[in-house]
Amino acid sequence: MFIGELSRRTGVSTRSLRYYEQQGLLRPQRRASGYREFDDSDVMVVRRVRILLAAGLNTDLIREVLPCMTDEGAVLAPICEEMAEGLRRERDRLTSSIEQLQAAHALLGSIIHAGDAISAEAGRNGQ
Repeated sequence: MFIGELSRRTGVSTRSLRYYEQQGLLRPQRRASGYREFDDSDVMVVRRVRILLAAGLNTDLIREVLPCMTDEGAVLAPICEEMAEGLRRERDRLTSSIEQLQAAHALLGSIIHAGDAISAEAGRNGQ
């Protein structure tokens, strides 16, 4: 199938599919005319890439773990233990980022609340 058909079957733009190819996530055959030709199995590869992107992985890490992923129903599962450990490390990194964002969110809320209190006080004093 050509890139347009893969796009229709996966719901992923042709631009994204070209990017996945550039990143080494897809490896279509090339016809003499230069057209990309994808296999039916590439539909599943694109699905896996989309899931891993949604899980917060970057394309470098996806390129590493993709060969060690299998489908377990609606989710993916690592079949190589070393990849599972890498995914655990990535999850820990995400947890740390979430905690930092939550702390920043709370601090910003405090600053906004303090500003609201000052504005309310100024309003009561006729300023």
